[in-house]
Parts: sequence; C-alpha cells; structure tokens
Amino acid sequence: MPDPIASTPRPPYVAVVFTSVRTPGDHGYAAMSVAMDQLAAQQPGFLGVESVREPVGRGPGIVGITVSYWATREDAAAWKQVAAHLVAQRRGREAWYADYRVRVAVVERDYGPGEDHDR
Repeated sequence: MPDPIASTPRPPYVAVVFTSVRTPGDHGYAAMSVAMDQLAAQQPGFLGVESVREPVGRGPGIVGITVSYWATREDAAAWKQVAAHLVAQRRGREAWYADYRVRVAVVERDYGPGEDHDR
C-alpha cells in the first residue's frame, strides 16, 4: 500500500484534483482503480497520488477525492490522453460516477510538520 501522503519535490509542480460521487456497486471499479494507479505511476512526470473515499450524505453514494501530482502541466495533460486511461474515463462517465469535478492547479508552497513554511 502506498504512503497516504505523497512525497513531492519542491514546488512548483501540478496537482490534478478529481472529486467524485460514486454510484452504488463496484461494477469493476476497484480493479480499474488499482490498474490506473499502477499505470499513472509509470508515466513521465508522475510524482505521486493521494486518495480518500467516504460515504456522503444519507444516500448510497461514496465521495472520493484523488489528487495526482505531476512535474508539469504537459505531463498531466499527457496522462489524460493515455489510451487505457481514456477507457477508464469513459467507463467512469457511463457507470461509476454520479457526479465528478476535475481541477488542475499549480502548487506554489508545500510543507509539513517541522519544515520551513516557505518551502
């Protein structure tokens, strides 16, 4: 199991935030999620990933937030176009996600306990 907090370099770098609400049932989601994590880790510019999932509200949906980190915007954009990832995206729209949002940002600061807050 990967570390829950990704080890990233000094900024700047790119964060892609994928927030989703799952539909009920697995329908192959868990296997595809593992495969996409493994494939992403092999891509140029991949720096790491952090992901959490929890029940939301009173309905059956599960909210998930996955943040992947990339060296450049171009690296993040290239990952979006990888053939197997395109298949996963289509399957997500068709079966796995009731709703989702993708946000792309440049990380300017990055620090943790005992570190310089200007890192």
